[in-house]
Amino acid sequence: MGGRQVTDWQGRRVTVAGLGVSGIPAAKVLRGLGATVTVVNDGEDERARAQAADLEALGITVRLGDGATLPEGTELVVTTPGWKPDKPLFAAARAAGLEIWGDVELAWRLRGPDAAPWLAVTGTNGKTTTVQMLASILTAAGLRTAAVGNIGVSLLDVVLGDEQYDVLAVELSSYQLHWAPSLRAHSAAVLNLAPDHLDWHGSMEAYAADKGRIYEGNRVACVYNVADKATEDLVREADVEEGCRAVGFTLGTPGPSQLGVVDGILVDRAFVDNRQKNAQELAEVSDVNPPAPHNIANALAAAALARAFGVPAAAVRDGLRAFTPDAHRIAHVADVDGVAYIDDSKATNTHAAQASLAAYESIVWIAGGLAKGATFDELVAGAAGRLRGVVLIGADRELIREALTRHAPEVPVVDLDRTDTGAMLAAVREARTLARAGDTVLLAPACASMDMFVNYNKRGDAFAEAVRELSSADG
Repeated sequence: MGGRQVTDWQGRRVTVAGLGVSGIPAAKVLRGLGATVTVVNDGEDERARAQAADLEALGITVRLGDGATLPEGTELVVTTPGWKPDKPLFAAARAAGLEIWGDVELAWRLRGPDAAPWLAVTGTNGKTTTVQMLASILTAAGLRTAAVGNIGVSLLDVVLGDEQYDVLAVELSSYQLHWAPSLRAHSAAVLNLAPDHLDWHGSMEAYAADKGRIYEGNRVACVYNVADKATEDLVREADVEEGCRAVGFTLGTPGPSQLGVVDGILVDRAFVDNRQKNAQELAEVSDVNPPAPHNIANALAAAALARAFGVPAAAVRDGLRAFTPDAHRIAHVADVDGVAYIDDSKATNTHAAQASLAAYESIVWIAGGLAKGATFDELVAGAAGRLRGVVLIGADRELIREALTRHAPEVPVVDLDRTDTGAMLAAVREARTLARAGDTVLLAPACASMDMFVNYNKRGDAFAEAVRELSSADG
């Protein structure tokens, strides 16, 4: 079943590993194409039983509570991204000489002959924002596009839908890339690399290698982060089409084949004639919302991919101006008594929190939650000089407190021994007592939220609500 296209699915015996947001659509699509589909799932709770009943009504076999055994006669395995590569099911599939695809690989294989090319983005942090910026720029250029992939819009839906696109802006996670061996993007970017999901990948080397798959077979540009050498190393290791170029982005002055910043202007020295001498102005830093350093880097990466696709400079400016970031990404909630309150609940790991802390001069930091195996020494040491005070919440706050004791012993710390949802209001009140006019109270937890909240959105909502209570009390 190698190659790009599989045209005859009739009667093919496909095993789908896992229910969930990608497993269920994959099973339905494959059944619709005529395949004989069996879904296997580890869990068998009430929700899984309801999902199984829906699939069985479509003629799909579902085996709950048995995700380890490969169904007899399987010819292909399609997996949800979250299933770890060391699962026994996959070992059995490999031993049988079977291919294992993820939902992205399935979508790639099901594209029609005139399918839109993919501009792909991955990285530890900033993927969603960059893909949304890219889609905004492409739209400003008059192109039919959509932001798809790990961003929540299913690639299967887009590939098999009736709507026609000129180009797709595709967010890809390391999980998805691991299971997408034949994906070949027009151009792709790795924004940054920092330890994350190591429990899934097994090592930093394996995680980086999966991220680097995004560059395989690129046709026009491999976009990398000049400040993050690991991303450039992945470009060097990639097997690309002849003529494909390495294009860097930097917050400093760009060299040839780079995009960067000069005197508050985003400039392009990659997609211009005579790039040794010439540069093209694209936009002003003030066109980027918000103009925090890591977000300017996102904008440059998005601009590089758009320019690789031939988008004019004016569309970069117009697209960045039109872009509005999602909630809970360095979102300004309110000013109270001259103190800015910023919600960056999306900073669920240390790398994201590091970028957030670097954006402000004097900070009262609200942090904590589920650490996911992270350590905090590097983060705290780097931010120590900016911290007015720290308020800690959540299950693993002790790990951050120990790092603060080692690297920022002079900084006052309030340790809220609470993991209930009401702790956020208490945290905001404590932060207010520590802050002075001109400071920023920053929710950048550096941790996941599930110890206290359903997700990072609910955590950010709780912060914003607590800030509104402060300001209404003043009013």
